[in-house]
Amino acid sequence: MKKYPPAPLNKTNVTTSVTTDPAKRRLFLKSGLLAGAGLVSGSASAASSSNKLLPHWSRHLGPGVASTGYGVPSRFETDVQRKTLDWLRARRESSVSFSPLQSQHGIITPSGLVFERHHAGIADIDPNSHYLLIHGLVERPLKFTLSDLMRFPSVSRIHFLECAANGVLNYPGAQYNSLQFNFGMLSCCEWTGVPLSTLLKEAGVRKPAKWILAEGADAAALTRSIPLDKALDDTLVVYAQNGEMLRPEQGYPMRLLLPGWEGIINVKWLRRLELGDKPWETREETATYTDLMPDGKARQYTFVMETKSVITSPCPENPMAGKGRVSINGLAWSGHGRIKRVDVSVDGGRNWRTARLQGPVQNKSLTRFSMDWDWNGEVALLQSRAIDETGYVQPTMAELRKIRGIRSFYHNNSIQTWLINKNGEVENVQLA
Repeated sequence: MKKYPPAPLNKTNVTTSVTTDPAKRRLFLKSGLLAGAGLVSGSASAASSSNKLLPHWSRHLGPGVASTGYGVPSRFETDVQRKTLDWLRARRESSVSFSPLQSQHGIITPSGLVFERHHAGIADIDPNSHYLLIHGLVERPLKFTLSDLMRFPSVSRIHFLECAANGVLNYPGAQYNSLQFNFGMLSCCEWTGVPLSTLLKEAGVRKPAKWILAEGADAAALTRSIPLDKALDDTLVVYAQNGEMLRPEQGYPMRLLLPGWEGIINVKWLRRLELGDKPWETREETATYTDLMPDGKARQYTFVMETKSVITSPCPENPMAGKGRVSINGLAWSGHGRIKRVDVSVDGGRNWRTARLQGPVQNKSLTRFSMDWDWNGEVALLQSRAIDETGYVQPTMAELRKIRGIRSFYHNNSIQTWLINKNGEVENVQLA
């Protein structure tokens, strides 16, 4: 071990020992106190002067512990809200709200900002009077109360939830100059509940069963047919969201969650699961939520929300602040699994650069990406293109129309283009 010589004595490293003589000790302490008083006086004067430069919130006590019992955001963030389009549906009871993705940080959507889609308004359910019935092609028909569900071992997973109509305002043409209205039927949360496979094991599935009818307890009695294979795979009966019990608009006291599949099939206010040998052909899988193809036929049961991405900053709600260095940020997701790569273009897709993926990169969850960019103040066309772990590549609008035509609007996962103007404003455009 290398040894270092002792440092030479100087004014900064000399240690003075305190005298043990009582008289000298009193004199030492007295002189020290007088010196200290001078220092305090000088510090108070300096503090008084600098205190005038402090903002008002640093010069007095703030409010104490909240008495409301439930926290709320800062008053300076009150514009971060879900929004609705009154013309979209005749009544709010059968309408939708859009999440403010332009203001989301990370991948978790706060519970109060998760998009809503209702068909008969929000059911106000007393959990003590509600139960889930499992019947049909089972060995033992069973009923589960909320308390019953919570006695089973729970799991918590982070998954996105997206309405099949997300992007409808962009298909077939760009209509709204807004990220929120074009992509806001999308949210991502931590969901807690019981695997449906666990409950089906309790009931005992009979061999002929291949489908399940899920029914909600809202006034619409919304029903959808679910393949048994998906039910036994990763489907959850959920009772909590983001660390708290489900909110009424999200299906309190229990709902289905089918990771990666279109939102309509994630039945809220769940009250019944009936097992059968074929799909039920309900209204929400025949008259609606089908994809009309160019030949006039409609595709049914296109459950998976395919690979998609969008740049969230810059966007129409987040314009450029000026020329120079900026971080392009966005979100990517896939109902097939994990996001493998996201490419970003600033010239309308002629050239691509691979963006950084910010962890965690999880299965059927939102994934955040970013890329550094030096904007020279000229017109630019920003795009993002996601690729998932299966190798599926997010298509352009032209590629999607080639297969789907122009009369189908569900499952629009085409590449989004933002036009950056010289003044920094951002517009929603589509390239031919």
